[in-house]
Amino acid sequence: RSGAGLKAVRRNIQMVFQDPYTSLNPRMTVGDIIGEPFEIHPEVAPKGDRRKAVQDLLDVVGLNPEYINRYPHQFSGGQRQRIGIARGLALKPEVIICDEPVSALDVSVQAQVINLLEQLQSEFRLSYMFIAHDLSIVRHISDRVGVMYLGKLVEIGTEDQIYSHPTHPYTQALLSAVPVPDPTGREQRERILLSGDLPSPANPPSGCRFRTRCWKAEERCSTEVPLLAVPSALTGPAAHESACHFAEVRDVIGAG
Repeated sequence: RSGAGLKAVRRNIQMVFQDPYTSLNPRMTVGDIIGEPFEIHPEVAPKGDRRKAVQDLLDVVGLNPEYINRYPHQFSGGQRQRIGIARGLALKPEVIICDEPVSALDVSVQAQVINLLEQLQSEFRLSYMFIAHDLSIVRHISDRVGVMYLGKLVEIGTEDQIYSHPTHPYTQALLSAVPVPDPTGREQRERILLSGDLPSPANPPSGCRFRTRCWKAEERCSTEVPLLAVPSALTGPAAHESACHFAEVRDVIGAG
């Protein structure tokens, strides 16, 4: 793409970062931080309209518009993340990449930010690429889920397919480790314990990257990279893409 083409694409793809403390410039006011995207894309908000546009964004994310002249150190972690979300909304993007947006926040604040993201998604018709390691949050917010191991996607499906009908051994092991508040559910569920250490992402195993820790591994797994595809043995609602030579549904009781 040309420079102009890239600029247009970047306007439609924005990001909310993981750490609300280091992602905001401490030397800039909230107004300057949220309004900075308008310097690159002045067509969105001409100079005379920018202060009002920033104040509207503060209001949208649940902050007082009068905070426009304050600095990041004057806000809590949850408030700072709301500022980061307002900055991401400034250019009216179609997609926002949320990189662990609540992992650095207290649990009570996490819920508030997740609820805000859901509200904004409905209001502005946004699509999120939500990156997280908390399986309960992923299930709560996601329509489709992709599971990664050593930088490779190993399984993709709807929220129900991944959580109720996991087919890849790594996904099954992950879900078996989710804490279950019901003692009866804990007794019924089989915990899958993986052996061996996590290989280095810089020097992953040949073939299937998960084979060194997989209880299904055979010789084929060390020489042939499994494709991310719908296994022929799977049909119906449970059928979804899995990168495993021996993919099969294994219900993980209580994973929800």
